[in-house]
Amino acid sequence: MTKARAHDLERQIDRLRKTLRIAVIHGGDKTQQDSVIHPAVNSRAWKSYETVAHDIAEALCRLGFRQVCVLPENMRLGDEMKRRDIHLAWLNSGGVQGYNPVAHGPSMLEMMGIPYVGHDPLTASTLDNKHIFKQALLALELPTSPFITWNGDYGRFDAAREVRFGHAFGDYAGPFVVKPVSGRASLNVHVVDRIGDLADVLQEIWQKTQNLALIERYLPGREYAIAVAGRIVSQGRTLVRGADPFVFSPVERLLKPEERIFTSMDRSPISADRFRVLDMGEAPSLVNLAHRVFTDAHLRTLVRVDIRADEQGRLFILEANPKPDLKAPSESVTSLVCAGLDDHGMDYDDLILSLLAERVDVLVNHPLMAVRHLRELATAA
Repeated sequence: MTKARAHDLERQIDRLRKTLRIAVIHGGDKTQQDSVIHPAVNSRAWKSYETVAHDIAEALCRLGFRQVCVLPENMRLGDEMKRRDIHLAWLNSGGVQGYNPVAHGPSMLEMMGIPYVGHDPLTASTLDNKHIFKQALLALELPTSPFITWNGDYGRFDAAREVRFGHAFGDYAGPFVVKPVSGRASLNVHVVDRIGDLADVLQEIWQKTQNLALIERYLPGREYAIAVAGRIVSQGRTLVRGADPFVFSPVERLLKPEERIFTSMDRSPISADRFRVLDMGEAPSLVNLAHRVFTDAHLRTLVRVDIRADEQGRLFILEANPKPDLKAPSESVTSLVCAGLDDHGMDYDDLILSLLAERVDVLVNHPLMAVRHLRELATAA
C-alpha cells in the first residue's frame, strides 16, 4: 500500500468512526426462547463466545467507533439488525446448532446483504470441517498427517474390513488421534494407542455429535500455532500494507509431561506457562506454511494454523482454525493469536483495527466488491 493509499484508507475509517453501525455477533443459545423454532443436534461443541464478542466491541469503541452493539446469532438476528439499521457485522460465532454451523451466520448475512468481517460460508465450512480441509491440503501439496473419516451410520468400525484404513496407514499400528470432524478447543479429542480400541472411541464421538469422526496418525513431536491475516496491518494505530499476508505470533504449545495433546482451553485457560513465543527468525518453516495456507487457499481474513512435528521433526498441518480465540489479553490469560503481538509493535486494539481495515478496504475501494452504503459513508464529505 502506498503512503497515499494508506492515508486515504485512514481517512475513510476516520469518517466511518462517526457513522458506522457495527454489530458484533456471538453464538446464540438454542435453549433460549425464540432463538430457534425447534432445537436440533449440535454437531460442533457449542459455545456462545459472548465474552470475546464484548472484548471486540470494547476495542472498537476504544478505537473511536461510536455505534457498536453485541447481538446473538439466532432466528431473530435479521429483524434485530434491520431495527438497528446495522451497516457492518463482525462474526464471532461458531453457530447455534445443526451441521456446518460456522457457515450459518455468514450465509444469513450474505442473504440479507449485510457485509461482515469473517470468512464466507464455503470457506468457513471448509476450514471447520477437518476432513474437507485436510483433503484440500493434500490437493495443494501441503503436509498433513495421514487420515480417514468414519461415519457412524455405517455401523461399528472394523479396521480389518475397512480398505481405506489400510490405504491410509499401511502397517502403522498406532497410536492414533480420533476427533470430531467439526469441533473446537480440543474437546472430544482422544489419543488411541491400539487399533482394537478405535471402535469404542469412534462410537462415543458419533453419539455426542451425530457427525463424522476423523482418525489420523498421532504425531509425537512438538506442537506449534501461528496466525496469519491480510496484508493491511495497524501498528501503533498507523496502517501499513505489506507485500504478503501478515504472519504473526508463532508459538510453541508447551505440553505437560502427562499431556499427549493440548488440553482444551475450556479446562485450562491459555496462561503464560502453556506456550512459548518464538522469534520470527527461528520459525521460517512455520511462517512458510502459514503463508501458503493463506494464499493457496485464497483466504481473506484471520486464521490460526496449528502444526505438529513427527518424531523426525518434520512439520504437518493439523488444521487452520477459522475462528481463533480473540480474547483480549490480561495479566493472567491471553489467546495464542495475541501472544506475539508485542514483537510486531502491536497491541490488541491494533489487531482489531487491522482486521477491520482489511475488510473496509475491500468493501469500499475494490472496484467489483465495493458495497454502496459503506462507500457512501466512508467517502462522504
